[in-house]
Parts: sequence; C-alpha cells; structure tokens
Amino acid sequence: MRISMEWLREWVSVEESAEQFGHRLTMAGLELDAIEAAAPAFSGVRIGLVLAVAPHPDADRLRVCQVDAGTGETLNIVCGAPNAVAGMRAPVACLGAVLPGDFRIKRSRLRGVESQGMLCSAVELGLAESSDGLMELPADAPVGVDLREWLGLDDAILEVDLTPNRADCLGMLGVAREAGALLEQPVGGPVIETVPAATESAVEVRVTDAEACPIYAARVIEGLDPHAQTPLWIRERLRRCGLRPLHPVVDVTNYVMLELGQPMHAFAADAAGPALTVRFGGAGDRLRLLNGNDIEPGPADLLVAGQGGPLALAGIMGGEQSAVGSSTTRIVLESAHFSPRALAGRARAHGLHTDASHRFERGVDPTIPLYAMERATAMILQIAGGTAGPVVHAGTLPAAHAEVPIGLRRERIVRVLGVALAPSEVERILSGLGCRVTAVEGGWQVLPLRARFDLVREEDLIEELARVHGYERLPQTLPHATAPVTSATQDAIGARKRELADMGFHEVISFSFIGTDWAGAFYPEVSGLALANPISSELAVMRPGLWPGLVRTAAHNVARQRGDLRLFEHGLRFVPDASGLRQESRLAGLLCGRAEPEHWQAARRPVDFFDAKGVVESLCAQSAGTLRFVPAVHPGLHDGQSAQVRLDGRGIGWVGALHPSLRERFDVPELFLFELDAGIVAEVRVPAFKDLSAFPAIRRDIALVVDEAVPAGEMLAAVAELGLPVLQETRLFDVYRGQGLEENEKSIALGLILRAFDRTLGEGDVDSVTKAVVDQLSARFGAKPRY
Repeated sequence: MRISMEWLREWVSVEESAEQFGHRLTMAGLELDAIEAAAPAFSGVRIGLVLAVAPHPDADRLRVCQVDAGTGETLNIVCGAPNAVAGMRAPVACLGAVLPGDFRIKRSRLRGVESQGMLCSAVELGLAESSDGLMELPADAPVGVDLREWLGLDDAILEVDLTPNRADCLGMLGVAREAGALLEQPVGGPVIETVPAATESAVEVRVTDAEACPIYAARVIEGLDPHAQTPLWIRERLRRCGLRPLHPVVDVTNYVMLELGQPMHAFAADAAGPALTVRFGGAGDRLRLLNGNDIEPGPADLLVAGQGGPLALAGIMGGEQSAVGSSTTRIVLESAHFSPRALAGRARAHGLHTDASHRFERGVDPTIPLYAMERATAMILQIAGGTAGPVVHAGTLPAAHAEVPIGLRRERIVRVLGVALAPSEVERILSGLGCRVTAVEGGWQVLPLRARFDLVREEDLIEELARVHGYERLPQTLPHATAPVTSATQDAIGARKRELADMGFHEVISFSFIGTDWAGAFYPEVSGLALANPISSELAVMRPGLWPGLVRTAAHNVARQRGDLRLFEHGLRFVPDASGLRQESRLAGLLCGRAEPEHWQAARRPVDFFDAKGVVESLCAQSAGTLRFVPAVHPGLHDGQSAQVRLDGRGIGWVGALHPSLRERFDVPELFLFELDAGIVAEVRVPAFKDLSAFPAIRRDIALVVDEAVPAGEMLAAVAELGLPVLQETRLFDVYRGQGLEENEKSIALGLILRAFDRTLGEGDVDSVTKAVVDQLSARFGAKPRY
C-alpha cells in the first residue's frame, strides 16, 4: 500500500515527519518498506500562461510561444509540443531552473530564434512515463506560482507492506483510522451524502449465490460528457499511489478504491443490457478481459453477466466488450461485496493479480459498498455531468458478518501483557480503531469494526492494545515458565534422531505440501489431499510421504557439488481414507555418495542397499519384536533393490534404492531411502538381564547350496523358528557364486554358535543341532550341503 502523507494529513493531523510516522507504523505492525519522494527533484518551474503561438520561421515542427510566467516580462520560448495553444496553462522552466537529471535551463537559440526557458511535459518533470505534449494545467492554476509548491510535490510516499489480515488498511480510510489511534487524533474524511435519483433509468440485479456475493449494487448514470477530463488533483493522487489515469469514470472508481478500500467497476450501459446477473461460470462462457486475454471461465469463476454473456470476472477484472471508452455517455456503476472464499486463488488461476482481487481476497468491509456508490456517483457527476438513476441492490449482510461481541477482561490483559492499562486507555485505543466498547463488570464488551475480520477473540483485542500502546512500552521481564514434560514416545523419537545424528545424518525440515507431479511419482496409488488455495503449483497437495522433500533437498545439494549426503526428517504424512485424513508420524532418511569419509588408505566405496538396511536395523535394534526385510515392489524404489520392513509380521516401512526413472527425472545420482513408522520405532523394549553361561561355546560352520532366488534372511528366520535351546546365534558369513555351482545357484555359509547353561556340549549335541538345521533348510528351501 502506497500512502501519500499529503493525502493522509487531510484525514488526520500528522505533525511528525514521514520517517517518524513510518517508524511508528512499523512498531504498530504495519511494516514500512520504503519512503519515496512524490516527484524527482527539480526547481525553478512555474505555472505559465501561453499568450500567443506562432510558427518558427526556420523549422516546420517548432513554434515560438509568448509566455507569461509571472516574472514581470513576457518570455520568448521555442517549443516543439503539438498541443501548445494560446490560452493554455503549462509548466515553465525559467532560466536557471534545474530539471530532473541535473538538466539546467540556459538562454539558447534554436534555429536562430532566442528561447528564454522551456515549456515542460509531464515526462520532462518526472511525473509520467509518457506524454503527447505539454502538461496541461487547470484554467484556475495561478500564473507565476511555483509548480512544485502548488502541486505539493514535496509530498512523501510511504510504501507499507501489509500482512494479509490487515486488508482494512488497503484504503486511506483504514490508514487514517490507524493513524488516529496511534497519534490520539480525531479522524476526518469526506462527507458522503446520498445522491438523489434524477432519472428512472435502472438495471435489474440478480445474484444466484448469496454466499459468494452477499451484496451487489448497481446504478445507471447517463448523459455523461465524453470530453470531460479527470481533474489534475485526482490524477496526481492516483499517480502517487501507483495507478495510471485512464478515463474520468475509471479514475473515479480507482480513487474511491484508494480512498475507502472498496473496489468498484463501471460498465458501458449499452453493452451491459437491462439486467446484471452475478453467477458462476458455465459451459460455453467466454470472455475477453480488459488486458486483451481471452479466457473460458469455469464453474469456480464468479462472473457478472449481461444479456449477451459474461461482462467481467467478478471482483477481478472487467471485460473488453463492456469497457468504458472516450465515446461512452451512459454507464452502469457497480459496487459489491464478494466473499474472499469465492475469489480465493481465482485471479492467480488466470495469471492475473489486480488491485481489486488483492483486496477482495483478503476481505473488504461488507458495510461500505453503498457508501462507495454514493461517493463515486457524486464525483462522476461533478466531473462529467449527467444524471443518476436509483441505486438497485440485492442481498444483505450474511450471518457470517453478524456482529458478535467479544468479552475483554481486565485481569486477562495484565496476565498476557504483564502491565495493567488504565480503563480509559483501553477504551480510547479500541474506540479509535472503530470498535464499539461497553464497560461491564470486570472488563468490557467489544463490537469490532466490520472491516476487521481478524478481531474474533479476546487475544486479538489484547494484541491491538499492545501494538497501539507500544510494544516498546511493555515490561521486558521474562515470563516464568516450567519445562514441558515430554512423553515417552517423544523421548524415544528424540533418541532415534540423536542416533542418526551420531551416524553423520543431518536433519532437514521440508514443507508438508508438495507438487502433484512429485506426489504422483513417488506415491501413484495415493490421491493426495489437494489444497483449496495453494501457494503455488509446486505446493498443491499434502505429502503422502517424506521422500519427495528429501530427494528435492538432495537434488539441490548435488547441483552444488555436495554429493556425500546423509539426510533424515521426522514429520507427518497425510493419507486420505474413508474416515477422512489420516496423519501418520514417519521417520525417513536418505543416503548418497561415499560410504566412508575420504581417506588415502581406504578405497572409495559408494553407499549401497546394505548401508541403508544397516541404518534401519540400528534404529530398530531396541524395538520389541523380530525385524525382517521382505523383498517387495514400491513405485518409488528400484524393483531389484527394495524391501518392506516388517516387525513381528506387520509392515512398518520401506528401504531401497531410488527408482532409475525417478533418478533421471529429478536429476539425482544413485541414492538410497528408508521410511519408517516413527510411532512403532519409538516402542522400545526395556533392557533385561540374561544369565551368562559358565561353559564354553562351540561353533559349527555349514555351507548350503540353494536357488538364487532364496533370500538369506528367510533362511535365518527358518533356523530361528526351530527354537533350539543350545543354538544361541546363527551368523551368515559367506555367499558364494561361481565354479562348481549352477548358474542359478548360490552357496550360503552359516556359522552356528552353540552353548549350554548346564554342561559342556559334546559332539552328539553338535551333530543333532546341525542335522536339525540342515533338515529344516532342506525341507523349506531345498537346500543341499556343499562339500
């Protein structure tokens, strides 16, 4: 929002400098981005009256003007502007004047004719980007007066960055109210009176969805002067606020938007027809916008339609067909309240962002459309003449905008702010912000201003008290607090995260929403929950898992020559199901690059599946249950290097290599991922002491030939199922393929560790255990001893 200090001072007495007032706004939560001058520096420019214009004797495109600049003598000035005519008033840079860019005006001769100054265009004064000739000033502009002083060009413009909840300050009315509360000054403003209807001309108004458009008002104004010009003071205020003057009617609607915060629009009445309908788009709707873009509005687009079809994207931009032009003498003026929910994201969907959509998406005062209609009507009649018809409107304030009082307690103020504000101070601040305050036992009942959509509870009112009273005036004593008690689950997850950090992993935190392409690539079987109003197309759905964020982070680092990565993240995944949205706590990780730090004595070995599997085993080492890795297919993982992680038969996650197609798609090297149910990983067993045997252990090694497809883990699990008391451990210590075996065979070597608690084992004990193991593996997998 661009705030003209000169304009603001017409509403509120601001005696502070622009810098001081800007600092005050920042401290109150309206952050000041910049302070700009209303015009570039120039001096020596006066208001001049062109007395006579004659052709240059030696140049067809030049003219010799006689100009009265209030200096006591008539100036002879050579000018090339095509609009220079006798009787006009225009800026005159007298001898010695300095124009923007340090251009100094000196006495000169142009094609043999002396020139004693320079008649200026708006471009030459830095007041416009383009112009067709001299800057024409009003007929009542006082000749000889300094132009800078007369136009108030020493004005300062404050560029304020408003947060989305402060849409009430997107108009001078809201800014003035804020300034009045901060400076303890009364707030003025224009007197808005009802303009009586002077003609019966009117249009019918229909609204098909009262929730999307609670209030819609329209008024016919006819008999406009097509040659009318927007007054200079309006053009100047528009320019200082960043808008370009276009046409008197359009300029008035923009001016009222800047003044009251209410966007408006005007249709050429002949194109609009006898009735206006506010409805959502349907099949066959087409509209060419004022910017020349052709769109096909969909069922989510709110439209204003006439007899021939859509006339405007409601609250966003009008159509070219009904645009007000230089020959328009009859218009339909619109003033409406559109729901933020109905317009949210619709401008962005068509590649647009307008001043109107910016305001309506954040919320406009629903009580102001009819006031804005009267204000705009009066200004248009004053500038372009004509007669106004009756105001036709449909709708009333919906229940969502009903006034609901908020209770404010004195003791709550003290508890939250740490300071007791005087009752008079509380009432002054809230009343100054437009609230209606009634004292009750122990506090107040407060009816917030309708424009303040962000004031809905007691804490909101206390925040207003704090920022207007001054954050810097609040006590700086630290609050007393006790450390929160964490749950056993939180402690266990914290321990797992510290364990990952000890293994060289770095924690990352990524957005909980991702692009639909990323979600579809990793989790095609899950229909991710789409956001109603996403920040961008890359953040459009809630993530069904944590891998996309890790892979995106890895791609970012690899592109910057950081290839050795150990990343993990703990967060929620969001999976829609029949009961609604299921939110699950997950712990995920990523490995990429070298398996060990670079060292001159060690060969470079890249990480592989078993490195990732080892990390998972370490994380689950304290889990209560039997951990197994079962070969399975996951859309995001390599078919031959992926496994489902199971604990006591239930799936708790996945581990594997990123699928080659995804590696190519996201331009990352080979990397390995795991993702586990954090809640289950946090279920750790309490360590328990086991007796130690006083007798020696015996090891017996066996080698078995099995089919290549038999997983070694399944063989170990089958041995464990025997439950042999003296078999304490089974170790896989070798896998052999090659000479002496068929192409589809492999040799698995197992070490059997045997120990008893009551005696030293004999050869018979060892043989019986070995036979039981071989028989079990032979029956289950067709294993044959290898000699």
